[in-house]
Amino acid sequence: MTEYRRNFVKGGSYFFTVALADRRQGLLVDHIDALRGAFRRVKALYPFTIDAIVILPEHLHCIWTLPAGDADYPERWRRIKAMFSRSLTDSISRSPSKILKGERGIWQRRYWEHTLRDETDWQRHIDYIHYNPVKHQHVKWVVDWPYSTFHHYVEAGVYPRDWAGSGEVGDGGFGEV
Repeated sequence: MTEYRRNFVKGGSYFFTVALADRRQGLLVDHIDALRGAFRRVKALYPFTIDAIVILPEHLHCIWTLPAGDADYPERWRRIKAMFSRSLTDSISRSPSKILKGERGIWQRRYWEHTLRDETDWQRHIDYIHYNPVKHQHVKWVVDWPYSTFHHYVEAGVYPRDWAGSGEVGDGGFGEV
């Protein structure tokens, strides 16, 4: 098995992709209030800023900035995943290995993390996050996806409402990693 190493920068900003184990399920949007509650409770215990987020049916992308002196995003993800999983009924089927390990089997064990290097890297990933529902053909217009910080960015005047909405984007360089 490949040894995977994460980068830890205290007070850093990170891009994450976190996915369900079964990518055919739509649990994240079907149980959006439970997911929001898990984020809220973890943020109260372990503060961090969500700079951008999009919740799709089977995965999510987000950018977090951690407090100065803190790089413990794995603990935050562990708690968010656990709280969300515990909020769901036991009707979700589990493999024998998941049962043996006491896992619900809702989330993929790993997640993608990228330490953002500079303002350009940060902006490209913000764009990628907001464009993702169009990329995955959930909507034709970015503004039509309800589970995204895109709406906050529009209210703040950062994006126009029709930004990249028709799927016709410039160079397509939306933070692809």
